[in-house]
Amino acid sequence: MVKHFQRELEKIKKSILSLGAIVEDRVRLAIKSIENRDAAVAEHIVNMDYEIDEMEVDIEEECLKVLALHQPVAVDLRFLVSVIKINNDLERIADETVNIAYRIKTISKNKDCRFIFDYALMAEKASTMLRMSLDAMVRLDTDMAYKVCCMDDEVDVFVRNAYEQLKLSIIERPEDAGILINMFLISRHIERIGDHATNIAEEVIYVTDGEIVRHGKF
Repeated sequence: MVKHFQRELEKIKKSILSLGAIVEDRVRLAIKSIENRDAAVAEHIVNMDYEIDEMEVDIEEECLKVLALHQPVAVDLRFLVSVIKINNDLERIADETVNIAYRIKTISKNKDCRFIFDYALMAEKASTMLRMSLDAMVRLDTDMAYKVCCMDDEVDVFVRNAYEQLKLSIIERPEDAGILINMFLISRHIERIGDHATNIAEEVIYVTDGEIVRHGKF
């Protein structure tokens, strides 16, 4: 029974890591679609979202089954509870890439309207946070997880800057207000990716230390 339980845990761990790798690739594609205003890449992100939705449901069902059958305690219980939460955060990150894709599809229709904000550094920061949070999950590395949590404020600064730029641009180009708002919302979607990466890092800390560090408690 113990060996079977450990095999089930290992299976769940492999599944969540596979989901993480796919979501990380979707973020990379979303960033590529921003850089190139690539509607084809954006369309691909939208069309393939069902894969992540299905994986998320499968992982949650596996976790619930193990919880019901084995009634784990201590670190194993924390691991399963955290996987359920991380699973949801990964699915939400994928949703944000779909949101970015829809914005790009809209923006790409107007070839003459330039971006009002350079998303490169912000996108790099958010994708780095995601990669570090997943690495922390693999290694159960709390030091790395804490670093991710501390990076969240840096992404928020980019959003504030983008908002200020939006206000100025709408004054200068009121006729382009709709598309300018779509451009600003891209920054909000990237910010949410960073937020979800932070959530993952917080769950890593919970698994390893048994400490809840949400809401700035670190």
